[in-house]
Amino acid sequence: MSLAPFAANPAHSRGREFALGAEGTRGPRSPFQRDRDRIIHSIAFRRLAGKAQVFIAPDGDHYRVRLTHSLEVAQIGRVAARSLGLDEDLAEALCLAHDIGHPPFGHAGEDALNAALAPHGGWDHNEHCLRVLMRLERPYADVPGLNLSWEMLEGLAKHNGPVTAPGWALAELDGAYPLDLDQWSSLEGQVAALSDDIAYDNHDIDDGLRAGFLDLDDLLTLDFLEVQWNAVRARHPDAPRALQLRELVRDQIGVMVTDLIATTRANVAGLQSVDDVRQAGRALATLSPEWTQRERRLKAFLYERLYYHPDQLATARVAHKVIAQLYAAFDQQPDLMSASWVDTLPEQPDARARHIADFIAGMTDRFAIDSYARVFGQVPEGLSNV
Repeated sequence: MSLAPFAANPAHSRGREFALGAEGTRGPRSPFQRDRDRIIHSIAFRRLAGKAQVFIAPDGDHYRVRLTHSLEVAQIGRVAARSLGLDEDLAEALCLAHDIGHPPFGHAGEDALNAALAPHGGWDHNEHCLRVLMRLERPYADVPGLNLSWEMLEGLAKHNGPVTAPGWALAELDGAYPLDLDQWSSLEGQVAALSDDIAYDNHDIDDGLRAGFLDLDDLLTLDFLEVQWNAVRARHPDAPRALQLRELVRDQIGVMVTDLIATTRANVAGLQSVDDVRQAGRALATLSPEWTQRERRLKAFLYERLYYHPDQLATARVAHKVIAQLYAAFDQQPDLMSASWVDTLPEQPDARARHIADFIAGMTDRFAIDSYARVFGQVPEGLSNV
């Protein structure tokens, strides 16, 4: 399929931080295909299978984790990219990689690390994603990181739009390999970011209903969901309620993706290059005003009824305590960390603190729980509420 003129063209990639030798081609793949493959083969990507999405350390196997969420985001991103004439491989790679910077226990773990590193510049999972991919993950003998393309890195750095005040992690990386942080990312990057929103808005409904944290009657107070629900029941009047709910989630995703494609297509009419996209001064991959407002209402509902549910908040407090106490223990007695991390512990205070945070951020939920049990002699209680 030919690319649209405003797509990121792999033939015109700005390259990689470290030049590849002749052996770097390894088969007939474009630079963005290699980016995708490097993500999929990375240890950091595999660890997403053990990191919480909504529910921490769930007893059931049917709840989403960061890995399954990322795969679902990639499915949405591929559809949108293909429909818009974008580079599907770059969009997919960005979707797959966007959550690699998350620590154990999701946002509770992030809050704990940010508090622990407050004297040392703080901590942010989006910036840590770049730190992992550009420095910490080391599969190659001659270069640090995965050595991804410039287009891949800029899409991840600007997952939430241009960055006007980067934290220490992103500032260091941008200083070594400038990513034009003041501009918008390519459309592939923008599509990946919105695909993330569409995926978790709707799949978190699915998990929330399954866990009993969300009630269908409450959900249907959102009028646009009530319209979808009535359409599902008219199509499948005799289907079990559980299957009708699955249809509701699928329909909702389909409507939002269709809206994203149509709105973005109108926004980019007349653009002739990816640089036009970056310099547009606004997001071009968007939902329509109507669906933007609906998505905000849905997100507000999920925060009130699911993410800030009393049981969720209680679990988050335990998770925050686990990460905070692990950080304090490793800071006071570094030899409690894995040997390779002890051997490379810096002496300078900021670098030392960030090194300890790097070690903790790489943990899965289960490894963090096991580490806590090893260090403190007891398994933390209250880390699973489903």
